[in-house]
Amino acid sequence: MRSRKSTAGAAAGVFSKTIDNPTPVLHQPQLCFEGESLTRFLKSIRREIESARGSDATLPLKFWIKQHFAVGVNEVTRALERMPPSCGAKISSEEHIPTNHDNSEVAHVCLQAILLASDCNPRWLTKHLPALAASRNVPLIFIKDKKEGSLRLGELIKLKTAIAIGIKAKGNAVNDLIKEVIGAGDKIVSIET
Repeated sequence: MRSRKSTAGAAAGVFSKTIDNPTPVLHQPQLCFEGESLTRFLKSIRREIESARGSDATLPLKFWIKQHFAVGVNEVTRALERMPPSCGAKISSEEHIPTNHDNSEVAHVCLQAILLASDCNPRWLTKHLPALAASRNVPLIFIKDKKEGSLRLGELIKLKTAIAIGIKAKGNAVNDLIKEVIGAGDKIVSIET
């Protein structure tokens, strides 16, 4: 019984703290690809991955993918939670987070964008990602395909399925492509509003 009271008090303190000091969450336009535009988008990403991988073939594919992408809901969530709030979509393709060589502190990895399959079932697996991504200024790109979005994301990184893929800001060709897509999406949204 005693633990319930302390838990309830702790939860109430966190709740009142967020109400008293709300952090501004920026509303970000969310891009969604489906149909022919999805096919073109995924082909262009695959082409950029292959060209970037071809120029840097020193690592095995599995390790190379791990360096450039956060794969899966858990890894994307972990990367977002470890990101400083100032890091986010404002990252250009030339900028990337410096690695910490003295190992005194964990180096933060910034995500440039998140590719999210919209066919995730159950939905609560990814329900937290839009709010968390918005708090870190990381745009979401929804992949909408009739029950095959996760399969198509998996093909992108040589896995069977992937519900979420975070694109790390490393300053490569994939980052250039994502920057163009996000910039084009912002133009479309600004025209519609």
